[in-house]
Parts: sequence; structure tokens; C-alpha cells
Amino acid sequence: MQNNSNQTPFATEITPSACIALSTHGGRAKCLQRLVRLDLPVPRTVALSFDAVHAIAEGRMPDLTEVLKEFPEDALLCVRPSSEDPDWGGPGAILNIGINETTYTDLCTKLGPEAAAALYLRFVQSYAVHVARLDPDVFDDVEDGGPDALAEILQAYEAETDEKFPQDRSEQLGAVLRSMARAWEGTSARLLRQAKGAPADAGLGLVVQEMVPGLGPGVCGSGVLQLVSSTTGEPQISGRYLSQSQGRDALGRGVSAMYLERDARGEALEDLAPEAFESLKVHARLMRARLREEMQVEFVLQDGAVHILDGVRVARTARAAVRIAVGLAQDGIIPPEEAVMRVDAHALNELLHRQIDPDAKRDVIGTGIAASPGAATGKLVFTAAEAQASAARNERCILVRRETSPEDVRGMHAAVAVLTEKGGMTSHAAVIGRGLGLPCIVGASSLKFDSRRKRLKAEDGRLFRAGDVITIDGSSGQVLAGEAKTVEAAQDETFQTLMGWADAARDIGIRANADTQMDAQTARNFDAQGIGLCRTEHMFFDPGRLTVMREMIFAETPSGREAVLARLLPMQRDDFRELFRIMEGLPVCIRLFDPPLHEFLPTGQSGQRELSEALGIPVSEVTRRVEELGEYNPMLGLRGVRLGVTVPEIYDMQARAIFEATVEASKGGALVVPEIMVPLVSAKREVELVKTRIDAVAAAVRLETGCDFTYRFGVMVETPRAALRAEEIAPHTAFLSFGTNDLTQMTYGLSRDDAGRFMSAYVQKGVFGEDPFHVLDVDGVGELLQLGVQRGRRANADVTLSICGEHGGNPESIAFCRKAGFDYVSCSPFRVPVARLAAAQLAIADKLGDSPVSERKN
Repeated sequence: MQNNSNQTPFATEITPSACIALSTHGGRAKCLQRLVRLDLPVPRTVALSFDAVHAIAEGRMPDLTEVLKEFPEDALLCVRPSSEDPDWGGPGAILNIGINETTYTDLCTKLGPEAAAALYLRFVQSYAVHVARLDPDVFDDVEDGGPDALAEILQAYEAETDEKFPQDRSEQLGAVLRSMARAWEGTSARLLRQAKGAPADAGLGLVVQEMVPGLGPGVCGSGVLQLVSSTTGEPQISGRYLSQSQGRDALGRGVSAMYLERDARGEALEDLAPEAFESLKVHARLMRARLREEMQVEFVLQDGAVHILDGVRVARTARAAVRIAVGLAQDGIIPPEEAVMRVDAHALNELLHRQIDPDAKRDVIGTGIAASPGAATGKLVFTAAEAQASAARNERCILVRRETSPEDVRGMHAAVAVLTEKGGMTSHAAVIGRGLGLPCIVGASSLKFDSRRKRLKAEDGRLFRAGDVITIDGSSGQVLAGEAKTVEAAQDETFQTLMGWADAARDIGIRANADTQMDAQTARNFDAQGIGLCRTEHMFFDPGRLTVMREMIFAETPSGREAVLARLLPMQRDDFRELFRIMEGLPVCIRLFDPPLHEFLPTGQSGQRELSEALGIPVSEVTRRVEELGEYNPMLGLRGVRLGVTVPEIYDMQARAIFEATVEASKGGALVVPEIMVPLVSAKREVELVKTRIDAVAAAVRLETGCDFTYRFGVMVETPRAALRAEEIAPHTAFLSFGTNDLTQMTYGLSRDDAGRFMSAYVQKGVFGEDPFHVLDVDGVGELLQLGVQRGRRANADVTLSICGEHGGNPESIAFCRKAGFDYVSCSPFRVPVARLAAAQLAIADKLGDSPVSERKN
């Protein structure tokens, strides 16, 4: 054996000084060595390396005599898997190897016939099913327990295999090792591991451990103990103990396990064996301090004596993960930076939004793209007006649309969740849903949408009509029938402590995309460092403003447009003043009007009739204007800066509103320096034309108010040409903000609203590694970003660089931005904490010379 005195190439006795490593023997073997080093009562154990197990799978069986020499001749053994990461799974443990007719007779004397029969019976059943590969149904007629049942099952085994049950311990052990090794190497197991993130060639170690029966006279049994709650992470002795049992039987469903700590609800181990219970707590505390982790202790009692079989990292929710990491740091066991590294940034969504209870039953009626996390239950409504009416009645509702448009924003505000048939990760519903913190599923093509009849048809044929209750799980993409049990969001003091440590470590700024006062307040609550994108067009869809906006569209002359826009000016000014007030001197980047004008006009006949009445013009005039503004590809047409150049009155009004709000907000408050951003730029001349007019408006406001102020002018880089010509554009700007949503769309030639129809198939077939609208394409789009950064900085060393697309909240995309030299990222308000934590982990990893990890595992 491989210890201080005797070595073989295939197995190593686990001693304090043995050569055991996570990368060669797996996590269970390494943890057992740590427990041995702590002088805990661990039964004798031998570890087989990854290479040894691989050789066994190929048919090269080692000399098992050397392994068996490490154990007493009459000892029973168990074999357990030891993969590098416990989440990768592995074959189940097999207990009581080595039992045969001779040892059974001895055990009957030592433990009693019932206990001995139970040990033998368990091994025969495991061996028959997992090693001999017999159908479990063969043993259905065998009654549980006792010598008679044992005799029956041995006869059944012999009848099925035409041979007696093996009696040689070496033969039994070899067969078990071979079956477990081959199970790990099988195709199904490989695919399952890869789905969990394991490399295709991940290795498996095996540990062979001397059995402590857990059955017999006196206090005998097995169980698990941990010092914290897996759900909340709060200090709490939890686990179960089951008398006359082995392994993890105490956690089985339907067993009459007892509590550990004294409990009014029933018998507890503390009452049954107080000394053993106290020893277990001491062992668990020692493991926590020395292994630097909250551990679940797997133990067995034999006639009152404690034996530690294993220690595994406590399973935990995101809420518990935060509390556990912070608790370890506050107790001085790990440094704060390591606590930051131990929490999965993606999992923070569970803390920021209400979630479906993990134990809740799910009646799934359809699935789609999980576009905005969180869970909500409500009655089905099929129009924005119905959603607003429902909210007025204080009824929770879920807005169902084929796809949403800006006109639906008021209805989205009124709903508790949104479900759409079409769309992808950056479709209108997805972007607005994330901004509002609203659970949202898009691209739910598995459901049949019938908007005219106001009903949904599930995959199984069930119909759900307006007023029926469903639940949206925006974290998984599942649509559920009825009301599902949920757990509330949790942003307690522990969460704030962790985020404080994260902010101290990160080296890239985090701003929020915020279009409304509510968005801005959410961003402040999540400690965003400003607003990186305020989409002003969303301010125009309020019913009181929409009619004025439409009147402006119908104006025939610049002076006519200016007269109508003058009515919108005070509304916009109030909007901006409130944003400045909420942000208290933090930067606010305001994107000037972007969408094509046709989005503000009704397409249906009833809507056009209503507009003709409101404006006092014939319906034919409305229809004519709608047709005039129609475009084959409106998102590639007259929008953004092109409107600013050809219909400059809109940008003039917005610039004046910004500057007047700046003057008002700066009085008696923090100095306001607004950032004005022009969208969809593709040429230097566009920038020059717009900037000249905005400078003129600024000069006029300074003269009229007698107040001086400054502002920063920049552009949104969302066309490939703008990225390529950044060297020409940058000298005219203070900042370049890369809009990765449109940049990805234009680079791929792919509609972000329609991509959901086929994106899953593309990812599954390996065309794309990930949905490029969800995770930044660092190769294609990333190269454009890098060129834009390099060329922009070459022409203007002081230019501020950022991204403000939805990728800004994605941890993998933030890694690219840091490396590329961006100053900050901007994301939806509810993703700000995710971005803050991810950025901190990247900075800490760079400092340590390591790759960022989440929840390091033992």
C-alpha cells in the first residue's frame, strides 16, 4: 500500500502523510485524509486513484490481496465513489462487502440473527442489482428482514444466475470495483457529467472503508449532523439519526428517524445517547474550523461509540451560501475576500426575487426562455388595458402577449409577470421585465396562444382562459398551472456585508439601466454607481403623453413640431429632475430618442379611429400617415441619430429639458453633470451635426437662466461601423457606450426578437456555444468591441468606455469587459448586485493568480 513504508501503484491507505490529492483521488478521499489528520475516529480506509479505477474499467484488475491485507480478515467493507467534484455524481455506495456464510454465522453470535441477516440481505440485494445486473423485480416477493428473507433472496439469486452467491471476499470486492468503474466510464454517465459541467475525461476515485455495522445490541445506528440550516444558513443543529441502520438510511423517505437535538416533537439522539451527541458536535465544530467549511458529518454509532464515516460540504440554497460564507469570515476562519469568492454570482437572483419553494409541487403546462428571474402567481390577462384594470382592482395578473411593444409598458407595470410566445433574451419583454424586476418568460412556443379568444392551450391539451390562475417561474422558464408555494426575497444584513466586501475588491464600475424614477430608486437601493443608460422613449408611452407625441408626428413643419414638443418639454424636464434628485450627484447617462416613429402610432382600425377623434382629423389622414411611416425593416430605418439629424426638433426639446432639469436639480443639492448620449451612430458627421445643435441649446439655457453648468457628450456604439470608425468619432466625445444588444443583432444579422424560435436548437447543435444575446460573443462581437476600445483610446486617451447592453449584468461578459479595458458596465437594476459580485470575484482572482470560482468544494 502507498504509505510511509509500503507502496503499490494502484491504492493508498489513507493516513496523515499519504500522498492523496483532489486531482488524483477525488474529494471524498482527500476529505477523509483531513479527518484522519484531525484525529477523528475514522475507520481504516484505502483510496484507489483515478488511474487505478480507469485501469479497472479497461479490465486490468490490480492485486486485491494487497488491498485486503490492510483490513482484518473478518471485517466487512464498503466502497464509495470519490470524484473531483461531488456535483458530478458517481455510482452509489455498496455496503457490507465480505459477508458470506462463515461471517454471517459469526455475526449472528455477535449481533444477533436479525441484525446479521439484515447486513447480509442488504449486500446481496445491492450486489444482485448493481453488480450482477439483475432486475430488482426478481426480489419483489421476498418479505423484508430476517433469516427467512435472507434464505429466499439467496435462492432467488441462484435461480437467476445459475450459480451460488459468491463467498470469497476478494471476488466480491473485485466485482464491485469493476461494476462501479465501468458505470462511471459508460456513455450515459459521461453525458450526465458533461451536462453538469464536468470534463468528458473526468476521473473517478474509489475508497474502500472498513464497515462499522450500525446494528446490534446497545445504542447502534447511523445518521448525519450539521451545524447550520441548509435553507437559511443560520446556526442550527440539524440532521437525523436512525437506530439499527447503516449509511444514510436516516435520510430516507418514510423512515422513523429521530431528531438529533432535544425536540418537543419526538425522541432525539441527545436523549438516547447524550455523550455521543456531545462528541458529534465537538467533531463538527472542529471540522468547521480546520476544514474552513460548514460540513455535514456522516456518522455511525456502535454500542454507543462514535465513528465518523465521511464529511461532505453542507448542501445550501443561495441564501444559505451567503450566510455561511459571511459567518465563516466573521469568525476569522476565512478572509473576507474568500467569502466573496465562495458565493455564486448567478445564484444571487434567488436572493433578489421571490422564488418557487424548492419543495413545491410543479404542474408544468409549458416552457420558454427564462428571460427575467423570479416567481409570481396571477390571473391571466391578454391586453395591457386589462392588466391596468386588474391592478386597479388590486388583483394580481399575468400579462400574456404574442410579443410586447412599447405600448404594453403600462400593462407590464401593472402585471406581476409577463409571458410571451415570441422573443429572446434581449427582446422588448425580456429587457423591460429585467428592468422592472418582473418575472418574465419569452419564446414560450410550447404553448399555443389564442389572443382573439383570450386563451392558452397547454402541451397536454388543457385550456387556460382569461381569469384562470397560473404561476410564472422566470428563473427556470416553466409555466405552472395554479398557485405554487413561494419563498420571499432576502437582502438582509448578511447580504449587505458580503456586498460591502465585494465593492472593496472590484476594480470596474457598475451602473444601472434605468428609465423611470422607480428604476432609479431600485438602482440606488442596490448601490449602483450611477445610471449608464436612460432610454427616454419609454417616458412617452404614458397615455397623457402619447397623444401629444402622436400630434407631433402629424405636424407638417418644424415650427409645428416645436409647438407640440413645447408641451412635452415640462414633462421631460420633471422626469430628468427626479432622476438627478434620486441619484444625488451620481452620473446619469441619458440616451436621446431612439425608436422609429411608427411605434407610437396605432396599427388597428379602432386605434386609428380613436386617434382621428383625438386630433380632429379624418381617419384617412391618420391611415395615410401611418402608411407613410411604415418601413420594411424599421429597426434599420429612420431611428436614433437619423431622426436627430432629419427631425432635429425632438433632440432640441430633450436637450433643453435635460439642461433645465440640471439647473433646477443643482440648486441646493449635489452638482449635476448630465451625460447625453446619441444612439445608432455610424458616421462622424452625424456626431458633429447633433453635437452642434446640443451645444447651441446649452448656450441658450445658460443665457436664459444665468446659471453655468457642464455636460458630457457621448455616443452609443451599436453599429459595426461605429466600432470600426471609433478613431474618427472619439475625439468629438467624452464617452463611448457600446450597446451590445443591437451590436450583436447587427453583427449576426439576427433579429433579437425572433431568435428565441431557434436559438435552443442552435445551442444544442453546437452552432453557438451560448445564446449570443445572453452571453457576449467574445469572438465576433468581442473583436468589434476590442477594435472600438483600441481605436477610440488611440484618438482620445481620456474617453470613458462602457457597455450598456443586457450583457452588462452577465458575469462571463464582465470578465471580457475588464480584460478589454472598459471603465464600467451598466445592466438592469436587479442585476446590479450580480454584476458587483462577479466583478469583485474577477478582481480577486487576478490578485490571487487564479480563475474565479464560486462555492469552492471540498
